Amino acid sequence: MKIFALLGLMALTSWLASAADIDGKWTADTQRKGGGQVTETLVLKADGNKLSGTSQRTGPPAAISEGVINGNVVSFKVVRHSGAKQEYKGSLAGGMLKLTMNGSGGNHREMVFKKAGS
Repeated sequence: MKIFALLGLMALTSWLASAADIDGKWTADTQRKGGGQVTETLVLKADGNKLSGTSQRTGPPAAISEGVINGNVVSFKVVRHSGAKQEYKGSLAGGMLKLTMNGSGGNHREMVFKKAGS
């Protein structure tokens, strides 16, 4: 019985550490649709398994919605000021946030975000 309690505590500690690791500013250099590079910035904050924050690429920051962090698995949605809708899914591992973005109009990107200052 004590082993199960210990394993549960270890899993909870690991889950909380993952959620805390995501808090902060993340950046990734991505390709523009018409060519060239642009830096995308995420500012994220976990509260339990809920994830909030903003995403900014070329325009003003856009709020993320439906953000979830479950262990190392991350997902959220963004509606840009232009009306473009994007869905991000991926994982947090080794100080990197690896996300796949699927957007309206068939846009698809693989991105690797690094925590600012790391």
